[in-house]
Amino acid sequence: MIVLGINAFHADSSAALVKDGGLIAAAEEERFRRIKHWAGFPSQSIAYCLREAGLRLRDVDHIAVNIDNRAHRMRKVGYVLGHSPNMSLVFARLRNRRRRQQLPELLAAAFPGDSFRGAFHNIEHHFAHLSSAFHVSPFEEAVVVSVDGFGDFASAAWGVGRRNDIVVAGQVYFPHSLGIFYEALTHYLGFPYYGDEYKVMGLAPYGKPAYLGEMRTILGLMPDGTFKLNLDYFQHHTEEMPYQWENAAPQAGDLFSPALEALLGPRRQPKDPLEDRHCDIASSVQGMYEEAFFHLIGPLQQRYGLSDIALAGGCAMNSVANGKIRRQTAFRRVYVQSAAGDAGGAIGAAFVVWYRLGGSRSFVMDHAYWGPEFSSAEITKLLAEHREEIARAGCAVEEVHDEEQLCRRAATAIAEGAVLGWFQGRMEWGPRALGNRSILCDPRRADMKAVLNAKIKRRESFRPFAPSVLAEAVREWFEEDDAVPFMMQVFQIREEMRAQIPAVTHVDGSGRLQTVCRRTNPRYYRLIESFRDLTGVPMVLNTSFNENEPVVCRPEEALDCFLRTKMDALVIGDVVMLRR
Repeated sequence: MIVLGINAFHADSSAALVKDGGLIAAAEEERFRRIKHWAGFPSQSIAYCLREAGLRLRDVDHIAVNIDNRAHRMRKVGYVLGHSPNMSLVFARLRNRRRRQQLPELLAAAFPGDSFRGAFHNIEHHFAHLSSAFHVSPFEEAVVVSVDGFGDFASAAWGVGRRNDIVVAGQVYFPHSLGIFYEALTHYLGFPYYGDEYKVMGLAPYGKPAYLGEMRTILGLMPDGTFKLNLDYFQHHTEEMPYQWENAAPQAGDLFSPALEALLGPRRQPKDPLEDRHCDIASSVQGMYEEAFFHLIGPLQQRYGLSDIALAGGCAMNSVANGKIRRQTAFRRVYVQSAAGDAGGAIGAAFVVWYRLGGSRSFVMDHAYWGPEFSSAEITKLLAEHREEIARAGCAVEEVHDEEQLCRRAATAIAEGAVLGWFQGRMEWGPRALGNRSILCDPRRADMKAVLNAKIKRRESFRPFAPSVLAEAVREWFEEDDAVPFMMQVFQIREEMRAQIPAVTHVDGSGRLQTVCRRTNPRYYRLIESFRDLTGVPMVLNTSFNENEPVVCRPEEALDCFLRTKMDALVIGDVVMLRR
């Protein structure tokens, strides 16, 4: 059975292909379109998944989409009748619904002469999230939780997964949303772009939770473990928000009302300097999020008595809160797959269909390398075509086919202070660079954050960089020890180790780590192993291979990024390129 999963008409549009219960390919549309968080119909992601599987559209048995307009219909009607929202908001929702019904026509236009002959399936948004968390996890039985902004009139769902089945025990419905709370305060703090919440998370340790009382006025915790917004401070429930969700970068208007500024003071404009007040508000936002998050999941552990939890939804990207789960609850193991946000709904929708139609469970996602890969011949051809440009940049180029020598050369360059682009194998699925489309540096250098920002990233100075760590070394360097293959948890670095790795130690002593295993990425493991042999430090600084753009996908983009920035070295396949 072949199932194509799609996240369409929303940010982070994506596609994933499941064949006989195993994932074959998955990719976000932004990587092909070169527009961050691209929203619309993911035609290029679909085309890639089919190519990777050696299939045509006519070979697909089922298409699953992570949205179901019929879900919670009576709640939607009841809300309109009981709250009298602005009719422009209602009409906007109806326009979105009509657009989503155009899927067959869009497929026909994108794949002329290759008609889809199978069945379409609409999967409720949060059920797709729950599936994307549990059905690819290593757990036979677990509590499973989805928390985000909104999807299909809900903002959260939770229940229990057992083998093939997921039973939903509860949900939070529109207009209340933990994701909307965080997004609204992100906009208030002067970070206006879709997905900027991680900036607030990075800013939070620089402040104190001095505004936690105000946050508790904005967001209330209910006795049943849920949460409610104080709607006086929001306007998403009554007004149509300016937005862009089609064939472009997603954009959204302010979610908060003037009452929020009356409570917290004037909003910060994007170009305003960051003041202590902003840091304190960021710390309070993160603190309030964690209060609500643990208020929700703690009782679930007690109710079901399970030690494993799987998380999905945009809020599952809050790696700081995820890293505290073992400290603040009785859960012992945490699983968050690499595309926990809406992109991951493509995988979840596909697996829902697989299990509903009688499929059995055999697949575990223990790595994120599900995107395109490129041959040595393609890389050699590219470098030949750009030979003169590479020479003008003062670069020496050498092919190194012995992997041990290749990794030793790369590790030596990093240990000597180079900023090194590392382009290998299949592209990562999800927003994190995890060792195949990465920029790597020496974590021992206290000045490396400044060097990276000056040479390539040009991003806010408060944002931390992450370490990729050999899996067996985690216990020695961090206060927690768990598999974190997708960089979705923040752990405290042991206090006695922090001075050795200042470039990846955040201001509060934490690090958002990625654990690297020899089995799932042998070449990246060998590189870090070589760096450890040279320096005694079993990790490298890892950040995404890009410059204010989506992570690079093709060799052409990697070479272009290398040449237009001040990167010192590039290892692309078996080719080592060094600036003289």
